[in-house]
Amino acid sequence: MNTLKLAFRMMLRDLRAGELHLLGLAILIAVASLTSVGFLADRVGRGLDREANQLLGGDLLLRADHPLPAQFADAARARGLTSVGTVLLTSMVSSAERAALAGVKAVDDGYPLRGAVRIAPGPNQADAVAGRVPAPGEIWLDERLFAELGVKLGDTVDLGLVAFRVGGMVTFESDRGANFFSLLPRAIFNTADLEATGLLVEGSRATWRLHVAGSAQDVAAYERWVKDRLGAGERLESIDNARPEVRAALDQAQRFLRLAALLAVILAAVAVGLSARRFMARHLDGCAVMRCLGAGQRLLLGVFVGEFVLFGLMAALAGCVLGWLTQFALAGMLAEVVATALPAPSLLPLAHGLAVGLVLLVGFALPQLLRLGAVLTLRVLRRELGAVAPASGIAWLLGAAALLAIVLWIAGQWRLGLMVAGGFAVALGGFALAARLMLGWAARLRAGGPAGGWRYGLAALSRRMGSSVIQATALGVGLTALLLLTLIRGDLLQTWRQTAPPDAPNRFVINIQPDQQDGIRAAFRAAGLPEPELKPMIRGRLSAINGEAVDPTQYEDTRTRRLAEREFNLSYDAQLPPGNAVSAGRWHGDDDLPQWSVEEGLAKTFSLKLGDVVRFEVAGMPVEAPITSIRRLKWDSMQVNFFFIASPGLLKDYPASLIASFYLPPEQHDFSTALVKAFPNLTVIDIAAVLAQVQAMMDKLIVVVQFVFGFSLAAGLVVLFAAVQATHDEREYELAMLRTLGARNRQVRQALIAEFSMLGAVAGVLAGVGASAIGWLLAEQVFRIDYLPGLLPVSAGAALGALGVLAGGWAGVRRLLDRPPLASLRALG
Repeated sequence: MNTLKLAFRMMLRDLRAGELHLLGLAILIAVASLTSVGFLADRVGRGLDREANQLLGGDLLLRADHPLPAQFADAARARGLTSVGTVLLTSMVSSAERAALAGVKAVDDGYPLRGAVRIAPGPNQADAVAGRVPAPGEIWLDERLFAELGVKLGDTVDLGLVAFRVGGMVTFESDRGANFFSLLPRAIFNTADLEATGLLVEGSRATWRLHVAGSAQDVAAYERWVKDRLGAGERLESIDNARPEVRAALDQAQRFLRLAALLAVILAAVAVGLSARRFMARHLDGCAVMRCLGAGQRLLLGVFVGEFVLFGLMAALAGCVLGWLTQFALAGMLAEVVATALPAPSLLPLAHGLAVGLVLLVGFALPQLLRLGAVLTLRVLRRELGAVAPASGIAWLLGAAALLAIVLWIAGQWRLGLMVAGGFAVALGGFALAARLMLGWAARLRAGGPAGGWRYGLAALSRRMGSSVIQATALGVGLTALLLLTLIRGDLLQTWRQTAPPDAPNRFVINIQPDQQDGIRAAFRAAGLPEPELKPMIRGRLSAINGEAVDPTQYEDTRTRRLAEREFNLSYDAQLPPGNAVSAGRWHGDDDLPQWSVEEGLAKTFSLKLGDVVRFEVAGMPVEAPITSIRRLKWDSMQVNFFFIASPGLLKDYPASLIASFYLPPEQHDFSTALVKAFPNLTVIDIAAVLAQVQAMMDKLIVVVQFVFGFSLAAGLVVLFAAVQATHDEREYELAMLRTLGARNRQVRQALIAEFSMLGAVAGVLAGVGASAIGWLLAEQVFRIDYLPGLLPVSAGAALGALGVLAGGWAGVRRLLDRPPLASLRALG
């Protein structure tokens, strides 16, 4: 108890003296970053689980890319379950003067089984639960379609071949997702009108869904029955896997959030290590005096460990509170993406934050505390006695192991965690080696440099080479984070924006029937637009590779499994399409022999290579051919692209629809409306508008990620300041000695400016090179864009490092220049 009281008193004294400020700030940032992400993930996960039945529109959902067999609905009724069907597709909805692409939903009577649809008479009017579905001939539009089409209640709009009466404005759908389909404006009508619209033609992409609801036991029994009877392109969704599109987007965002938290924690660990090192250096003499007065090693160690544990708990609790408050702001940003009320967060992330704060302290402060506990009494007479005890080296290894465990835990994946930890270790080692070489070279400049304080400043770097290397490495890590979050991120975004030319196609036309080709071309000529190139599109399902049947369940990767489940859009062509380049094999040309050309990324996904025989099921018939070429595509060219392109003789006899892309100047925006009026079955997709809608959702996630990266930015600044302060006491002693021996203030200032500037420039160059390398790696491996780093990050890093370290260091020593030398020596003695 006495030890704990003494530890508390020591903590209060060190807090008043400012010894623990940086340490506490580093822990607070790390814990706040981690807990904010943890609280948010916990709320989103539990919120989606709680509302899953409403998000499904029932207790169970079957979906398929073809009409579901009647046996599924019959079996549900036989088990006393209720079922309704819906069909999802995209199409153009038009009024007298305007047209807009919409996500169209055809619904059966009784929809939804769980949740609700709310409608209002029009914009800015009170809504209510619909309690019914649209009557035949009636359509409900959401607020965006009301605005885009310029309609009101009772007006007529055209959908396909049917003229519908606008019967209400949709304000809420409980089962609306956050995928491409749901980002479009919404139109809902009765399935009784679906066939008459003529929207389901050859090549149409639609999703058929069956919603099932009932008692938990009956639903579970039905689920077991269905799983054994699912065919190709059929999928079952339950509460466990509901809303995969939302979960996928949020999972991707959470990966970035985890990376942000990882960066903040790792930088905080560096700051904790630097701060603890300075704390130890400033307390060695006091501990030696206490040893002379009878304090034992156990008492000293107990006092300082108790002090750090108490302080660590306080800082971690403050970080948890900050994380708790932060997650409310993050949840508000995600409200439209999640589209469901989030429950209050649990206390589990709070325990995680406290654990991480204590692990950081114990792992990175314990080595220094062991030095304090083992200090020799002779240090009172010989201050050079303070070498690291052997046990301290073991403690450093334990600290590194603790950090590795934290990294793996936060990452959630062994591979990601090991990559981050390994990359950080390599970066630290590379930075330290490069800093040693650069500082050694800089120190040699003093021989040919100007006389006076400048030469002494450069000499000070080599005299304290170990400390200088540690400072330069820590500064480099902090500056790398700053540059990566500012300049490099901006360069990557700018490069991405420049990938598409200004006249790249901004419209796609799908569902063109073969007998409409001449009419489509004539419409373009009449509008003064270049005739589009019409590409055939045939639907086919991947069924076998080299004679082995394709089983989607055999693929662990989610994207690969979904590709194996869906139908592919196939095409045939004798000419290599624009934006395509053969990377392996030979283009088939007009050869009539059965051949496939496959896109490079898909070939890697399914481990396909030249010579492999791939079979598709097309219109119920097998179509098989070997792969004779692999293509690299420029997907951002906005041209019509296909994963598989066949030789003309392989697919030309199969039923196909046509697809085209074209550039529509802004002044001719009415052309899309006129085209749909002339050909109601066509769907014109405004890529610019769709990308803007997709970007709107992603921007919300990006804002959240950037918000959390702000913790990383703050941690980087703490590292910078901690690195500058690491040798403050040693520099104060040297300044006092120099002034005692007659050095003028001008010479001392020159020495400090030379030392700070060179140290900051070396760290800045390291940071610029490191940030550029990371940016290039992200561009090549993640964003798949051509990015060549420039010299700006290196030059900006050098300037930022030199000015930043000079400003921070000068702020720390400025008052020392006005203090009498004797006062400084007494303060340090």
